[in-house]
Amino acid sequence: MTTREVDVVVLGLGPGGEHAAIKLARAGLDVVAVENRLVGGECPYYGCVPSKMMIAAAHQVAEVHRVPEFGGTAQVQPDWSIVAARVRDEATDDWNDAAAVERLEESGARFVRGHGRLAGPGLVEIGDTTYVAAKGVVLNTGTEPAVPPIDGLADTPYWTNRDAVRMTEIPGSAVVIGGGPIGCEFAQILARFGARVTVVEALDRLVAADEPEASAVLEEAFAAEGIQVLTGATVDSVEHADGSFTLHVDGQELSSEKLLVAAGRRGNLGDIGLDAVGLDPEARVLETDERMRAGEKLWAVGDITGKGAFTHVSMYQAGVVVRDILGEDGPWADYRAVARVTFTEPEVASVGLTEAQASDAGLAVATASGDLGARGWLAKAQGVVKLVADRDRGVLVGATVVGPAGGEILSMLVTAVHAEVPIATLRTMHFAYPTFHRAIETVLDELV
Repeated sequence: MTTREVDVVVLGLGPGGEHAAIKLARAGLDVVAVENRLVGGECPYYGCVPSKMMIAAAHQVAEVHRVPEFGGTAQVQPDWSIVAARVRDEATDDWNDAAAVERLEESGARFVRGHGRLAGPGLVEIGDTTYVAAKGVVLNTGTEPAVPPIDGLADTPYWTNRDAVRMTEIPGSAVVIGGGPIGCEFAQILARFGARVTVVEALDRLVAADEPEASAVLEEAFAAEGIQVLTGATVDSVEHADGSFTLHVDGQELSSEKLLVAAGRRGNLGDIGLDAVGLDPEARVLETDERMRAGEKLWAVGDITGKGAFTHVSMYQAGVVVRDILGEDGPWADYRAVARVTFTEPEVASVGLTEAQASDAGLAVATASGDLGARGWLAKAQGVVKLVADRDRGVLVGATVVGPAGGEILSMLVTAVHAEVPIATLRTMHFAYPTFHRAIETVLDELV
């Protein structure tokens, strides 16, 4: 084995790992950045970027269908080839990370393509080379699509999100296993471009991590678009023959041209040598402290920390790690106000604790909810605003906004939760009429 001494090894280059490697290299450290797939991780090639490009196209198609209701006539002929070309050429560069590698190397980091494994505190083996990191190792190995143990599924040509973003034509029909954010976003994309879509969810509602009120609005919207939703449903087996899938779901059969499995993610932790640093190789997530330290000379960021599988969380955590490695003083990790958005129409946006989570935490919970008010009526838009408060402290600890641009409307509520702005102060604000965010004022007045 060849031994090389460096300052930091970054193992895994999703958004957080890439960010940390670049920042540390620009600060003058000797950084080795390791990735065995694409630099940038899931987000730019299979997740956030291409999927939102597809969602934007689907929204445009849907808007044309609304013209007769508001003031005229219009026709649209959806053409998926335009979307597929944009995803290939503009979003993913045909799933090529050359530009990302160049950006990384221009920062001063050394890039190594390969599979790295921990060999001890500050030690990483890649092929026949052992890197000895004086300061330590940053883990950002990310997640991959989880595939449920459904009888027959493994023997079929099912899709995950990685396949769906590459599709060059819309199937005539599709079944989506999983009613979380990924499943719901793709279900609506497929339906708006003409596919007959069924969503099968094992839990009792869609987007089950969000408030029940959000699930109800989204399920109503899906029904209006002709998307069949089966909740509390179990897929017993899957078959594929003659170009068609057959799913046996609670005694009934579903047939479709394509099958998308969007049943969650699993961490890439099983083959990175966790046992060599005293950690459980069977762990689902890595426990970290406020400085993102997971062990001796070891930091972890991103999905593998279990704090939210979001690009913005990974980047935030990377900033914490950079400050710690460079010997700077905080701020350290704080997850009170993690924002999350499902980019369906309507958008489902939330921050902080749900009502159930706040109750489980033992808070004196107060909640209130309401519709989108005048703006929702004028635009004929579906939606709801729900606020969760700690009555004892008089502050918001969570909020949900479902509606057009829900993620943007949420921003003021993220600020309120993060900064612990008193509810009494929020009630004295001006809320422009007739905006969607004005609905927050009405809901605030109902908090008791």
